[in-house]
Amino acid sequence: MRSLSVFQVILLTVFGAFAVSGILVFAIFVGGGSGKVIGPVTIWGPLDGGAFTAVFREAVDNDSRLAQVTYVEKDPATYESELTEALASGNGPDLFLLRQDGAVRGASRVLPIPYKALSATQFANTFIEAADSYLDSAGILAVPLVADPLVMYWNRDMFSSAGFAQPPQTWGELDGIVQKILKKSDAGTIEKAAVAFGEYANVNNAKDILSMLILQAGGRLTVRDQAGRLVPALSVSTAASPQATESALRFYTEFADPSNVRYSWNRSLPDSRATFASGDLALYFGYASEGPMIVRANPNLNLGVAAVPQTASGERAVDVAHVYAFAVARTSKNPQGAATIAFLLTSTEISRSLSTALGIPSARRDVLSEPAEGNGDLFNNQVILARSWIDPDSQKTGDIFRAMIERVTSGSARLSEAVQRADQEMAQLIEQ
Repeated sequence: MRSLSVFQVILLTVFGAFAVSGILVFAIFVGGGSGKVIGPVTIWGPLDGGAFTAVFREAVDNDSRLAQVTYVEKDPATYESELTEALASGNGPDLFLLRQDGAVRGASRVLPIPYKALSATQFANTFIEAADSYLDSAGILAVPLVADPLVMYWNRDMFSSAGFAQPPQTWGELDGIVQKILKKSDAGTIEKAAVAFGEYANVNNAKDILSMLILQAGGRLTVRDQAGRLVPALSVSTAASPQATESALRFYTEFADPSNVRYSWNRSLPDSRATFASGDLALYFGYASEGPMIVRANPNLNLGVAAVPQTASGERAVDVAHVYAFAVARTSKNPQGAATIAFLLTSTEISRSLSTALGIPSARRDVLSEPAEGNGDLFNNQVILARSWIDPDSQKTGDIFRAMIERVTSGSARLSEAVQRADQEMAQLIEQ
């Protein structure tokens, strides 16, 4: 039997036997502010540094352990490459924010929390289901902090002009909306679009939108086999959900087919968020965190925010979300202090404060059950509905999704062929 590392012994000692009503009560929070020295801890992440600074400033009065914690905001565009380089050189942070779709790829960088210290059941009772991607055979890869759900932004003026008082609640309602909102020039060029579906390159969040449609149809993208190995599932068909991926892909790509009544988008248009911000797109599917960006781009835009539509049957109410969690870097010089801070920052009180400061929901179930202001209730409900899938490499699977979509829109492959090719490419990626 392999002996436990010093870090694992510490975790086992600190976390053992502290469960109340199924919700883990972390022992390191008891006696907060008692002056225990944990040493300096540096955190890297792509989320707003100002939010962390403000929360730390308030919280340090109640818990002196936060006095030596530093959060360094990184550019989201270069975060992954900069983090990889820093960790490889031994100059990286003690803690870093790991998104759920990067959990598999980032597993080698982190020091997992053993299940003897924090069981999968305790994890599931404390955090949202979309955080399950952090559950690895080696242990829990990261401790969830916040979640950013996919929502539907709608242009109130465009809907009112077309005679619609509300945005769609089911996907079937899009048909009538497209036919009344779509405006084309005499030359056939799209001037006003209803929804930006069908393409990949100029549809923000295309991979996540299609993933959500597959999950709503009852399909899965990857699964663990009986031996615990990750395998692709795009082409898997069951009695309950036959050809789920094909069904979702067909629906999605029909919006880019000029011969289809759902035609509303093509690859010659600007990217979907910019088109929505300019007032030329009625519906935009983006993350909750994108709202302020849209408002900054066009303060005069009369926009609303709503839940993503579901299937007409409503049997599988599903959304997707980006989950951000604290991972202890394998190269940390202070792993015990880093683990302490990770759990401290994801406690109920501080998680709530960081969620408010960042403007996106907490990943904790108890915080999500509390009343919220503004769009908070909507965002919380979407996070509760959110599901995730185990993504072997978010960038490379994005390439696979793009190829699958474009094989259909270009006519180079039938739906079944495009799905089979994507499934094969996913298998090859997993085996690398």
